[in-house]
Amino acid sequence: MHTELILLIFGLTVVSLGCLAPKHWMPVLPNDKLLHFLAFGGLSLLVGQIASNKIELVSWLFALLLAGCLIEALQHWVPGRSFCWRDIAANAAGIAAGGLFESLLA
Repeated sequence: MHTELILLIFGLTVVSLGCLAPKHWMPVLPNDKLLHFLAFGGLSLLVGQIASNKIELVSWLFALLLAGCLIEALQHWVPGRSFCWRDIAANAAGIAAGGLFESLLA
């Protein structure tokens, strides 16, 4: 579990920095919503390895969703970025897909 927690912290840091960097610092991205889905789906798979039961898994997944909402809200103050409900929906879809996959494996 120790390795998964380190990877989760690293992943959250990378996703947060990517989402909160000014737009002009970033390369042109192919599909923003797909990247949100994959990033939060991957984080939810890591969470699934950390959680010891389904209640803990749901708690971690909810925390990921809150983190995604917070990141999205903070984008209001980042040059070239703005709050977007579709990004939150893509985050939630990735979290749900990863959580469903993890719960089926358990």
